Amino acid sequence: MQSMIRAIAFAAVAATAVLGTTACSVARDQQTVGSYVDDAAITAAVKAKMAEDKNVSATAISVETLNGTVQLSGFAKSEAEKARAAEIARTTRNVREVRNSLVVRP
Repeated sequence: MQSMIRAIAFAAVAATAVLGTTACSVARDQQTVGSYVDDAAITAAVKAKMAEDKNVSATAISVETLNGTVQLSGFAKSEAEKARAAEIARTTRNVREVRNSLVVRP
């Protein structure tokens, strides 16, 4: 009985150690939960600003954020729309960098 209790206690300590060193990891590039939540907030803020702007088609532009870097992809109707989308992303709080991969449709 004593060895069973020790085995269970050891398993609990080992599990805690493993979880403690890997806790807050998210499968997406081993990003912490905190930064994942921050990135989700940045993405939502950029999308909301684009939806409010009449010069940007928010439904045609995909926004993804990783560690504060915003990636814009999809299609723009003009160079002006592409530039405006990048400006909206760049001026959003907590954005570190913007990668504008929008393609202008002819």
